Amino acid sequence: MKNLFLTLSILITALMLSCSKSNKGNDTDPEDPAGAPSKTWQEHWGHHDLLMKRVYYDDHVAVYYDDNVDRSVTWLFKAMSDSWAYVKQTYGDFGPDKRLFANFHISRKVFNPATQMEEDQLGGGHPASYFDADHDFRNVIDNGLGNWTYPTGEQIGIPIHEMGHIVCGASHGAKGSPSDVLWGDSKFMEIFNYDVLLHIGREDEAARAYIQCMATKDDFPTPGSQWFKNWFFPIYSKYGKAAVLNRYFELLSKHFPKNGNTYIRNLNYGEFVHFWSGAAGVNLKEQATIAFGWPEGWESMFKKAQQDFPNLTYPR
Repeated sequence: MKNLFLTLSILITALMLSCSKSNKGNDTDPEDPAGAPSKTWQEHWGHHDLLMKRVYYDDHVAVYYDDNVDRSVTWLFKAMSDSWAYVKQTYGDFGPDKRLFANFHISRKVFNPATQMEEDQLGGGHPASYFDADHDFRNVIDNGLGNWTYPTGEQIGIPIHEMGHIVCGASHGAKGSPSDVLWGDSKFMEIFNYDVLLHIGREDEAARAYIQCMATKDDFPTPGSQWFKNWFFPIYSKYGKAAVLNRYFELLSKHFPKNGNTYIRNLNYGEFVHFWSGAAGVNLKEQATIAFGWPEGWESMFKKAQQDFPNLTYPR
């Protein structure tokens, strides 16, 4: 009987040791293949100082969450990958790394002694491109909201919007966005988001964006300007859709003045209409007049742009 108990004791001990070793192995993260994006990324820009954790990657994106983002939110993986794949297909590559690094935060409010107010330090979004040392020379979108639960509205719109800024500021090997002074933060992104949503299978969100943007009015360059309705959508729908958007940036990179690969100045409205006319292959002065009027001074700027950049061809 003693021998039986001794044998059982040895077997149980061996089984427990085996289970312990097995569980320890399951807790060890598998090694990444060569070329995989880092599993963590320490932020070091602005108010961003968090250690981000990689939650997904493929050939197009690396997605990172801070510790407060719900790990059950996975719709972002495919949405970001499909969006960036389409951006590269449409506007070309953006540097040697084919991936977009997409950071997602839950916004947080922090008391600022200087203003004596609470400020949201992680909300909204910002981009960086492979030209930017402060983001480790990566193409980056950094986004913060109260939650990322649903693939609708600003939850899908903000990250795509930030991709649009990378297109504006780093496409075709050129650094800078000389058009921003004219269209501000969001005007190009309205047509950009609409187009991307259409091409990632989100026709529902594209339709919502279309309705919203068609009703949007701005006070620049003239009061009541409707950029989407009277400028971008007519050009997009008549002259090649995404191809005409890309041609605009391609023409800028080829013809607008740069120092090395960096634009040295901003466009004026005459140059803006001229370059878009070159992209569309038609004279867009009439469309610009519908969209913005034709303020005093634009005619001389437009004619000078035609003289300064004669290689942009369209019927004059």
